[in-house]
Amino acid sequence: MATGTSPGLSSTPAAAENNDTAVRPFRVTIPEGQLADLRRKVAEARWPTMELVGDRSQGVQLATVKALAHYWATDYDWRKLEAELNALPQFVTKIDGVDIHFIHVRSPHANALPLIMTHGWPGSVVEFLETVGPLTDPTRHGGTPADAFHVVLPSLPGYGFSAEPTELGWDSGRIARAWATLMERLGYTRYVAQGGDVGALVSDVMGRQAPQGLLGIHLNLLAGAPFIVDHLPKTSEQERAAHAALATFTTDGFGYFQEQVTRPQTIGYSLLDSPVGLAAWMLDHDTDSYNKISRVFVEGTPVGNLTRERIVDNITLYWLTGTGASAARWYWETGRAGARAAGQAPPPVKVPVGFTAFPGEIFPAPRSWVEVAYPGLAYYNQVDRGGHFAAWEEPALFASELRAAFKPLR
Repeated sequence: MATGTSPGLSSTPAAAENNDTAVRPFRVTIPEGQLADLRRKVAEARWPTMELVGDRSQGVQLATVKALAHYWATDYDWRKLEAELNALPQFVTKIDGVDIHFIHVRSPHANALPLIMTHGWPGSVVEFLETVGPLTDPTRHGGTPADAFHVVLPSLPGYGFSAEPTELGWDSGRIARAWATLMERLGYTRYVAQGGDVGALVSDVMGRQAPQGLLGIHLNLLAGAPFIVDHLPKTSEQERAAHAALATFTTDGFGYFQEQVTRPQTIGYSLLDSPVGLAAWMLDHDTDSYNKISRVFVEGTPVGNLTRERIVDNITLYWLTGTGASAARWYWETGRAGARAAGQAPPPVKVPVGFTAFPGEIFPAPRSWVEVAYPGLAYYNQVDRGGHFAAWEEPALFASELRAAFKPLR
C-alpha cells in the first residue's frame, strides 16, 4: 500500500506518484487478515437491549442489525466484490493534492456521451455497479447505440478508495471543480453529470460553475429544498404533502445529518472502532430505505436490486477503507460553506437540468418545487418505483431516465 493513500492501491511506480497529472491503474487488494479481523469484531459485538417501540422511531431495530451481523460474519464474501471491482477499469489520479479513485468504463459504441456520476452518503460506487452495463452497452439492455455513455464513477474525497483531504475546504464547490479537472484530464471536451444525495449537491454546483464542456446535469434529489423551504409553493395537495414529508424528515429523520454537520470527528471514533456500530449508523438514513433494508435481512426478501450482499458490500467498503469519519466531514465542510453563503443567492444554473422524482425519496419533489430551484427545467419525470438509492434499487429504470433526460444534449 502506497504511503498516504487508501487501502488497496497497487501498481504505483515512483515516477507516476511524482507526476501530479498521472492517471494510475488501481486494484483492490485487501489482506486476508483484515477480513478475519472484521469477522471477529462482528461476531463479538456487544448488543443494546431491544428498543421499546415497534418501529424505527428509537433508531435502527435490534432484530435488523442482528440479522445483518449474522450474515456478515458467516455468509458474506468480500472477495466477490473485490473481483467485480477489479474486473472494471479503475484508476487513481491526484487532483488538488488528493488522490481520487474512479472507475472509467468506455462504451463500445461510437459517439457515446461521457457521463460522470457522483454517489452520496452512506453510499459509494457500489450504488452504480449495475448501471454500468445498461449505460455503456445499451444494445444488450433494451437500448440503441444512440443511448450509449462513457461512464466515470469517482469516489468522493475521503470516501472509499479516494484519499482523505488533509486540509480544510473540500466542500461541494471544490469537489465540483475537481470533477471538471478529472473529465478534462480524461480528454472529454463535452460531457454530462448526474448525482443524488451528496452527488446531487456536487452536480448542482457543477451546473452553476458551468465548466467548459459540461452540457447538462441530471438529479434525483432536490438537495437544496430544506434551505429554500419558505420559497416552495404549498397550494396543491401534492405540494402540501411534500411540505409535510420534508418537515418530518428535518425534525425526526435528521439525526445523522446533525451529528455529521456539527461533530463528524466524535461519531468517527465509533465508526472506525465497531463494524456493527458503523452498519447501524449507515442504515439509519431515511425511513423508506431503512424499511426496505430491514425487510431484506429480517424477511429475506430483496427489494429490486437491494440485496443482502449489495448492502453489506457497501458497508464493508467503508469499514475496510476506514472512511467513516472522513466521509462524515463532508457534512461539516458543507455546513460551514452554507453558513458563509447565508443570505447570498447562488449563481444560476447555466446548463439544462433534468430531474427524476422517485416515489421512495426522503421527501417528494413536485415539478413546481424543482422549477423553483431550476427555472427553465429541461426534463422532469415521476416514476413509479425506487427510492433514495435509485440507481442501486432500480438500475434499469435509472438508466432509462438518464437516456431520456440527456437525449436532447447529444
